[in-house]
Amino acid sequence: MSDRAIAHVTVHGRVQGVGYRAWVEDQAILNGLDGWVRNRSDGSVEAVFAGPADDVAAMVAACRKGPPAARVDDVIDATGMTDQLKLRRPGESFSVLPTA
Repeated sequence: MSDRAIAHVTVHGRVQGVGYRAWVEDQAILNGLDGWVRNRSDGSVEAVFAGPADDVAAMVAACRKGPPAARVDDVIDATGMTDQLKLRRPGESFSVLPTA
């Protein structure tokens, strides 16, 4: 089993307008993860995290709580694909992307 993992998460609840994306970006960068985060038009937040498996798992677990103003109702966690990392902005290891 590889030590590197990619997770694709969708977070539902009160997660827009509460600093959730900025919090995800800060946490991911602090933990040395690659990937991106964005709001979804349905009110959820979507993110991809790539890095050491333990660090990715810890980030997914942190997303279940989120920042203080958020209310997380559900986190859908799936295995991410390498192609999903191509959505990052050039030169960035972690990007905040426009709403999809």
